[in-house]
Amino acid sequence: MGTLPRHFGLGRPSQGSTDEVAVAKEPSPAPSRPARAVPLVIMPTYREAENIAQALERVRKSLPGATVLVVDDEGSDGTADLAEQTGRQLGGVEVLRRPAKGGLASAYRTGLAWGLDRDFDVIVGMDADLSHDATALPRLLAVLAEGADVVVGSRYVRGGSSVDWPLGRRVLSRWGNWYARHLLGSSVSDLTSAFRAYRAEALRAVDFNDVKADGYGFLIELAYILEQSGAKFAEVPVQFINRAAGRSKMSPKIAAESWRVVTLMGLSARWHRRRRPYHAR
Repeated sequence: MGTLPRHFGLGRPSQGSTDEVAVAKEPSPAPSRPARAVPLVIMPTYREAENIAQALERVRKSLPGATVLVVDDEGSDGTADLAEQTGRQLGGVEVLRRPAKGGLASAYRTGLAWGLDRDFDVIVGMDADLSHDATALPRLLAVLAEGADVVVGSRYVRGGSSVDWPLGRRVLSRWGNWYARHLLGSSVSDLTSAFRAYRAEALRAVDFNDVKADGYGFLIELAYILEQSGAKFAEVPVQFINRAAGRSKMSPKIAAESWRVVTLMGLSARWHRRRRPYHAR
């Protein structure tokens, strides 16, 4: 996976960077409605009390003007309380408390709808377990400003990597992304990455509430419907770091659900060769 996807145009790296970046060739139209100049960063959380304060501090340091939305499930470990406490110190942090575990897909649906309702022009998704490098956020937004509709922080373009991951997880992630990309005919190397920046207009062009998958399958399906709607994708290399505290939410059940969704989508796409825009508005 060391090469850039062949369907992407190779753009110039950000000034001062030697990383190779796959960028879209043409800019998207300007937003058709008033927009919020600051980006929204969505952080879904479930029992991340050991990481949430540091995660918020890192985002604030990297993007001083951003609004951060923490969508917290269940909250018995005090994650939401710590997020609110840290938010009072940092400013620009909103916390949505959900009484039960709704899952990653539900959290992102809630967060995306929250951001679009408030006319944010750019919405970013990232994990709260410190695996996503907050210092990469300005690069994601810079590539988005150059004309992409979706920018993926990718482990699988040149310069990207995963650090301290067990061998089994590395193999599963690489094989899963290869399988999804080839079955769906996608040009995105890292379809399971939750570290993404979206242009709001691209999200408004699809009905993401119709995405059926839960867990990480949601990320694959959302990328698929955005590609089918004509959204221009770019990937920038990032380093993923294995969490140092807390427990991973990945499980065999979540992995199996993701590959089931991918297989069904892929078979449907092959059956309907014309691939009409998927749930486009």
